[in-house]
Amino acid sequence: MNKIIAAIVLLSTLLISNNVYAEGTELTKENIQGSWRLDYTEKSGNTNKREDTWTFKNNGMLTITHIPREGGFYDQSPVKYEINDNKLKVSILGRAGKFDKFSLINISEKIMVLKARFGDIYRFIKK
Repeated sequence: MNKIIAAIVLLSTLLISNNVYAEGTELTKENIQGSWRLDYTEKSGNTNKREDTWTFKNNGMLTITHIPREGGFYDQSPVKYEINDNKLKVSILGRAGKFDKFSLINISEKIMVLKARFGDIYRFIKK
């Protein structure tokens, strides 16, 4: 029983500390602007190495390039993005009114970590 209580307290502390850190660091068009290389995505302990480059422009447009696909790479047409309440909303190409939504976990000058709607973690390195 004591081990369960200790585990709950530890998990709660970790979750609260992550939320406090993310709340102290604002996600803005100014600090997201530029090119970010998607280093990897992670879900349920499975890490997938990535090579995409996400380029955020101050005019609210995002271009994703060098996306791996079937032994090659392709570039996506620019889509709109918005930042509201520390969350990034990226329009889904070809689906009007639909967005991928990401919550900020951490952002610094060189590293950005986002959490997708279904729990995937996206780790970016500034180019």
